[in-house]
Amino acid sequence: MLNINRPIAFIDLETTGVNLSSDRIIEIAIIKILPDNSRVVKRRLINPEMNIPESSTNIHGITNDMVKDAPTFRQVGNEIKQFLENCDLGGYNSNRFDIPLLMEEFLRADMEVDLSDRKMIDVQHIFYSMEPRTLSAAFKFYCGQELVNAHSAEADISATIDVLYAQVARYEKLGNSVESILSAIGEDKIVDYARRFSFDDKGVEVFNFGKYKGRSIAEVLKNEPHYYDWMMKGDFPLHTKQKLTEILNRTLLKNK
Repeated sequence: MLNINRPIAFIDLETTGVNLSSDRIIEIAIIKILPDNSRVVKRRLINPEMNIPESSTNIHGITNDMVKDAPTFRQVGNEIKQFLENCDLGGYNSNRFDIPLLMEEFLRADMEVDLSDRKMIDVQHIFYSMEPRTLSAAFKFYCGQELVNAHSAEADISATIDVLYAQVARYEKLGNSVESILSAIGEDKIVDYARRFSFDDKGVEVFNFGKYKGRSIAEVLKNEPHYYDWMMKGDFPLHTKQKLTEILNRTLLKNK
């Protein structure tokens, strides 16, 4: 059992690919764990409004024909947003993929979603901290079972929750609350979900890639404003561009 004060919404996505900037969601499954540890499930097929590559279909089994009559994300975005309200978030590799891509879809649909006060439990992070493996191996290791229907969104996220419960039972140091788990494994402090930016040891927002890696974003934008234009025109996720603009605006205000 988890000792939680507010629900945790565990999310798994099946997508057209793995590029945060250009790929789209074709299936979303969310299992919400309530404070009494009961579960509420929501699952949707989504029309990505683009072709699903055969290589992706070979992984998750979802074809273009299966989603051609499904709603678009813009049509179901508000329903998903409401389902996630007042929830902490969880998943398997969700901090690096599912949540960043979901946020991109919200932004493409012109929907403001603020996750700044949400706790994020990435079960893969726990597993890699304790017993580096894949989800199927994690399920076998912790639950003693083979993962059936791997790459089905609902099956994957249900297995993820089972793994988390088994991890909590196995590792006393994790405790059984969101706060105790994150205290044990560490909580990422990120600037943008794609992690193109990060914080240095002084809490300054810095570039996490390219020729300016480790340099203050505000200082680079102040001294080389063309770099902002280059990034805004480049193939970067919308959320990265949004955070870059916020930093630029703060920098301009300071310099007035």
